[in-house]
Parts: sequence; structure tokens; C-alpha cells
Amino acid sequence: MSMVTALAAATSDAPVDAAHPHVGMPRLDMQGKAVSFFEFWPSWLVYTPVALQWLGLSLRHRSLTVPLCANPALPLSGMVGVSKSLPMSLAGDHARGLIAPFTRRVREPGLASALEADAALAQARAAGLDLPLVAKPDIGCRGAGVRLIRDVGQLRAYVSAFPDDAAYLLQELVPWEGEAGIFYVRRPGQSRGDVFSMTLKYAPYVLGDGVRSLRQLIQDDPRARQIAHIYFARHSERLDDVLAEGEPMRLVFSGSHCRGSVFRDGRAHISEALVSAIDRLFADLPGMHYSRLDVRFRDIAALRDGRDFRVIEVNGASSEATHIWDRNGTLGELYRTLFFQYRTLFEIGVHQRRQGAKPPRLRDLLRAWRHERALTRNYPSTD
Repeated sequence: MSMVTALAAATSDAPVDAAHPHVGMPRLDMQGKAVSFFEFWPSWLVYTPVALQWLGLSLRHRSLTVPLCANPALPLSGMVGVSKSLPMSLAGDHARGLIAPFTRRVREPGLASALEADAALAQARAAGLDLPLVAKPDIGCRGAGVRLIRDVGQLRAYVSAFPDDAAYLLQELVPWEGEAGIFYVRRPGQSRGDVFSMTLKYAPYVLGDGVRSLRQLIQDDPRARQIAHIYFARHSERLDDVLAEGEPMRLVFSGSHCRGSVFRDGRAHISEALVSAIDRLFADLPGMHYSRLDVRFRDIAALRDGRDFRVIEVNGASSEATHIWDRNGTLGELYRTLFFQYRTLFEIGVHQRRQGAKPPRLRDLLRAWRHERALTRNYPSTD
């Protein structure tokens, strides 16, 4: 087969084991269909029914923005235009110990990229961090602008492409290869929440055969060719390279579906121990009731036991239960999940309104959306 998937080599330059490259993850089955029939539909088509549901619920609850009261800790409940560092910076001692350490820096206007990179690295080292690091915008979504930084040259390239006066994070590269998205909901007043979705994330690789170019390997793979434009843009300088026989090449680093990662439904691995561990974490994240954690973990058994995982991102009201993008997902499951999500978000928001929370103004939401959109257009390309 021309394509295997893995997270191996994300944290080192060690050779990838093509027979079982995704260490710590359940073995990825690439037999059968490559994608679901709706997996790469345009966003407007997928989310039109969701927008209609939002309008219907808004009429029922007499507010378009009441869902944005759900997470009092975050502006707009983290729907859009909100700092990634904010929820992580609110963590108490226990939660902080489970979050991959990071530092936040604002790109200094007019500062040469070499000087900006040196200052950023000095700041990271003062915070106890060092290369390799993960660089990501402080405001953004869907993996925009995320890059793996292995050396000073890559950091200089990153900051040279980063917009002035915008903030970015430098975060520890967690030395575990497993990655998952864990969706958590805890209703106000309850001590126990619910993990109702978990997604296992696999990065795509192609394996060289000594004959075909990288372009051909991508085009010949049943799944990769569905989103070849993403991989072509990412590897434009290497598309005509012929990989040696058995040589693996990772196509993406960012664990984002729209950037090319492979998502698999991981709900079978949700356990009481894991829910208890996530409950304890969110008990130390005040004002968060509706969220998806993106985590790295040592191995799937440890994750089921609620141990040996690190949070790399805490998402708010825009969170999605990403198991819906499993290739075996159905359209019915897609909309049952999305409708449940947003109905729950409204219910939590309405409860918070009863407790005195004031729904934000629609113009504040639109302003934040425009700000994030303008920033995203100017971010560096994503790994």
C-alpha cells in the first residue's frame, strides 16, 4: 500500500516503522473505503442544517447569542477570536500539571526576524522550554499557522511570516505520539461531566517505492488524492522527488482534519477512569462547561486509565465532536451529534443567563470573527 498513517517521528528523527508506525495508538485499518461520502463536502453544505437549528433555538430562547454564555471564563465562550492561551492560563495547580507548558509572545512590529526569533527563544528558555517546540497563533482555529520548530532557522522563518502585533505561542513538543480530541460537557452545578466524544488522530504518510514521485504517491493513494491540493501546497518543493523504496514521508504535522489528518472514532476507549480524570482537570479550570481538549498521550491503555496524557489545547464553544469525520460515519450520526452539541450549548447558555449572565451583542461576535479571519489570512502556512 502506498500510504500508511502515523504520528511517529513527530518528536524525533528516528526511522518510522512502516509495519506499525503509530506507536501507542490502536493499529490503523486502511482497508475498505477511504473516506465517508460526505467527509469532504464544503462547509456551507455540511453546516446549513446546523445554522437553521441555531435560528430555531434562538427563536425559542429569544436570543441569537445566549449560547455564548456557556463558558463564563472566556469571551464569547470561546466561539471565535479568543486567545488559546487564556483557558490554559486560568488553570490551577492540578490542571496546569496536565497542560503542555507554553509561553505567549506578541510579534514585535518592525523587528528583524532573526532578532524576533532570538527574543522568542530567550523567552521560551526563561520559561523552562527549549527546542524543539510547537509554534501556533494565539488566535485561530483548525490548525491554522501551526508548525513544528526544530531549530533556530525554522523559528526565524516562522516569525518572519507572522503578522506584526499578533500573538503566538511556543509550546513544549510532547514526546508522545498518540493524539486525541476529547469532548467534555459539564452542566453548571454538577460535579461530574460527560465525555461524549473522543477522536483518535493519525497523521498521513506515504511510503516511497523508488519509482514514483511524491506527487504520484499522493495521487495514487485512495484517501490522499481526495485532498491532494492540501498536500501539494504543503510540499510544493518536493513534489517531483522520488522517495527511496520503503522511505516514509509525513504529509502533515497538525492534528486537524481539514489540514489532512486522518480521524477515527475513539468512543470505544472512553472509560470511567478517563471521565474521572477529565472531571478532575475541569474542576481546576474554572468557568469551563463546554470544551474539547486536544491531548497527546503515551499509549491508548494509559489514556483509558486516565493517566499519561498532556493537554495541548483547550477549546471553547466552537468545539466539535470530531469523531463524526470517521470514514465509517453516517450522515445521520453526523447530524445527531451536531444537533446534540448545539442544543446542549444553548441549554447551558440559558442556565447561565438565569444566573445573571448577559448574552453578548451580535456585533461583538461579528467583530471577533472578522478579526480572527483577518489574522488567519496572514499566518504562516501549516505543517
